[in-house]
Formats: sequence, C-alpha cells, structure tokens
Amino acid sequence: MPEQMLSGRTAVVTGGASGIGAGVARALAAHGATVTIADLNGEAAEALAAEIGGRAWQVDLGATTALEDLTLDTDILVNNAGIQQVSPIEEFDPERWRLIMRIMLESPFLLIRAALPHMYAQGWGRIINISSVHGLVASPYKAAYVSAKHGLEGLSKVTALEGAEKGVTSVCVNPGYAWTPLVEKQLPDQAKAHNMSVEEVTEKVILAPQPIKDFVQTADLGEMVAFLCGPHGAMITGSNFIADGGWTAR
Repeated sequence: MPEQMLSGRTAVVTGGASGIGAGVARALAAHGATVTIADLNGEAAEALAAEIGGRAWQVDLGATTALEDLTLDTDILVNNAGIQQVSPIEEFDPERWRLIMRIMLESPFLLIRAALPHMYAQGWGRIINISSVHGLVASPYKAAYVSAKHGLEGLSKVTALEGAEKGVTSVCVNPGYAWTPLVEKQLPDQAKAHNMSVEEVTEKVILAPQPIKDFVQTADLGEMVAFLCGPHGAMITGSNFIADGGWTAR
C-alpha cells in the first residue's frame, strides 16, 4: 500500500472521471486523500468515486457564471479538465474558441478563487494545474488549446506568488502526449489537417517532437501530482513539472 501521506486531506479533481484526471484521482486516493471527482459526465464520476471511496460532483465547467459565487472547501485543487479542437485559425469556430477558454482558463481561475479562502484560513493548500507541453511550446492547428494552456501557466505563477506566505503552492504539470480519450479523439482531425493516415500522424506528427517515442502513462502523472501535494513538495511552487519525453529539450 502506498504511503498515506495525504491522510485527512481533501481534494477536488476536475475532469476526474477519465484520462489524466482519473489517474490523478486514483493516486491521491491511494495516498489517503478523500477525492471529489468533478466531471460533466455524472455517471462516470459516480462510478470512479465509488471505486476510490470518494465523492462525485457533476459540473459543467463551460457554464462559468454558475461558478462565480462558489465556495470550495478543499485542501487540494487539481485543475485538469480540458477539451481540444484541431483546426486552422482561419477556420476556427469562434464559439468553440470561447468554450475552450471557459473550460481551460476561466474555470480554473474561478475554482482557485473559490478554494483560496479555505486554504488561506488553514495555512495550507496545494493547487495543481494540469497544463501541457503546449503550455510551453506551440503546435499548428491548436490555437485555442495552446493559448489557454499558456494562460494557465501565468495564472499558476500569480497564484504561487500570492499564496507563498500563506502556505499555498501552485504548480503546473506539463505532460507530453498521454494516451487518453482526448488524444485518441483528435487523431482523425490531426490526420485530416496533415493529409495523413491516423498511423502516419501518430508517428510523424504526434510523437515526432519527443526523443522518447511513447505516451506518458496517466498513473505516472498521478504519482507526480501526489508527490507535489505531499510533504516533500512544499518548496515546489510557481514552476513546472515536465514529463514530455524530452520534447522541450530541443
């Protein structure tokens, strides 16, 4: 059994019912935290919550006005929820752009805003923002996603500076490609944009920038987050934990 270094702590993981979010939720629970799975898919959230002994919170993070008066009494907040759109800028649907910004930048701001009073009051808090290698570099056809992740990086750093004397840390975790439903669903669009087959686009586009030609595992990302939330992560704030297979080393 993993060390119970998060025993007595509470956590909220957005987009927690699948993919990276589920990997994070399972890891935090395994280390003793009581985890709330926040997800648009209420049924999937309930199922994972039952599996890990946590709670489910069905929430539409695209409906940001509903989050403006939220109070979030949690010790750990993991901003993970995200969607993708692969399209050239000149063809990018403006409403899809706005939705991506609401889910991936505005809602993290509102959730951090809702969680900080509790964290400040107790003198302890961990905010983990699941960014991406695309929070550090860009790729074509992902204007909204890259822009939102770059914005999340800035939000995380400001949060770290404001929370430093109040016991609250804020860190971005930056994976390369993880094998998740989000990645799997974008492969046909990537293939179309690059005029390639799905197999070709996986090898020649998706994993091309990475010296390690593999997908990062969601369970490994979960353990990274658990480390950052535990006693050994207290001095890691305003910075990045990068798991990109060497992508940004070039």
